[in-house]
Amino acid sequence: MKLSHLDKTVEAIRKQPSADLSPGLQALSDAACDLYGDSVRAVLFYGSCLRTGNVHDGLADLYLLVDNYQSAFNSRTLAFFNKLLPPNVFYLEVPYEGHVLRAKYAVLTLDDFIKGSERWFHSYLWGRFSQKTGIIYAQDDFVIQQVQKALACAVTKFITQTLPRMQGSFNARDLWSKGLSLSYQTELRTENAQKAAEKLFDADPDYYQALTSVVLEASIFDINVDDDAGTPVYHLEVSTHERRLNGIAWRMRTLQGKVLSVLRLLKGLFTFKGGIDYILWKIERHSGARVEVGPVLRRVPPVAVVVIFWRLYRQDAFR
Repeated sequence: MKLSHLDKTVEAIRKQPSADLSPGLQALSDAACDLYGDSVRAVLFYGSCLRTGNVHDGLADLYLLVDNYQSAFNSRTLAFFNKLLPPNVFYLEVPYEGHVLRAKYAVLTLDDFIKGSERWFHSYLWGRFSQKTGIIYAQDDFVIQQVQKALACAVTKFITQTLPRMQGSFNARDLWSKGLSLSYQTELRTENAQKAAEKLFDADPDYYQALTSVVLEASIFDINVDDDAGTPVYHLEVSTHERRLNGIAWRMRTLQGKVLSVLRLLKGLFTFKGGIDYILWKIERHSGARVEVGPVLRRVPPVAVVVIFWRLYRQDAFR
């Protein structure tokens, strides 16, 4: 039976080595699942700790996919805001073998995860989950299949939306670096987008090359491949009109993303215990910029956010 390009992408994702289910990572996943009980359909692991395989030094990035927000939360307010502006983000600490493991986990329904990976205009989900992702827990095989299909859709959308931004000849590293850089620029990130994108690709070039080959094989664009040198080099033909429309779309995503990022940060101050400290830690970690927030501002989180962002702007922390 001949596989479709989406099935081939799913196969390429399945062939990746499994996430390192170290006891520490499993402890974080179990602790997060215990908070939401039977509503959890799957737990995903991505980000820098996945790439390094070390959850003892840093903040693990988890996604909890639940059946619905009402069953996941005891609070109607949390359920409402998670549905209005997904996802809700929380902080988790777990004592483990004399140390404290830390995670940042987001809550999203499986349906929203699928929609966001396949159809959302903004790259918030398909930009993230085009990257290498581990499935720590899944309720059953059907959920695994749904998640893997959504990941394949995310990869396909990511590459399709990036291709018109490429000029002349390029390789897989150029393509992913460009796409990830574009996606990073649609959010409030303090690190250099281009360097962060290149670092992510270089962590597993064979995996991203395999995905690129599969998706470009079925691309709607006219692409010629030159692999005489061993590393495929692609030559793309895209009309000026298509490039212009794609450029407008990315500028719109950037504007939309900045607004959504601010709104998510504001929401996070009320859903994220220690939210102000987390924001300050995250910014200092990536940019070196440090801002002190006194006890008076901490009692009024929305005002604190405005002050923080103004002071960081004055320090040129955002790029």
